[in-house]
Amino acid sequence: MSDKHTAIDADLVRALANILNETELTEIEVEKDDLKIKVKREITVAAAPVQYAPAPVAAAPAAAAPVAAAAAAAPAKRSGEEVKSPMVGTAYLQPAPGSDPFISVGAKVKKGQTLLIVEAMKTMNPITAPRDGVVAEILVGDAQPVEFGEALVVLEA
Repeated sequence: MSDKHTAIDADLVRALANILNETELTEIEVEKDDLKIKVKREITVAAAPVQYAPAPVAAAPAAAAPVAAAAAAAPAKRSGEEVKSPMVGTAYLQPAPGSDPFISVGAKVKKGQTLLIVEAMKTMNPITAPRDGVVAEILVGDAQPVEFGEALVVLEA
């Protein structure tokens, strides 16, 4: 019984998390038989990053485009290596509101260098460069929700 419910629960939780991100809801609850799942997200830094915009100006066109359209067009126009999100969360382009961004388009980066942060469950997770390269594109805006496997940055040699 518990093995079956564990696998179903994980899939259901992922689906509910995706619904939260797609609809910008903050809470969703599902109840079926004796199973009740409630998924919440707290938006703690939503207002501050939006008020300043030195780095997001360059990333604004990608943030304004629908995520599905950007993902569908991705394979045709990107020649570099995509750095993808390892989790569902919120992307932040700088370490703190008002500070300089980690990277900018055209910047040279070293393997292991922090490119941006993805916040998930109130934990800041640095997303690092998988290799040395040059930032060709930043595909997300500051404080933008991101999905697991979503391309965040494109690196070229």
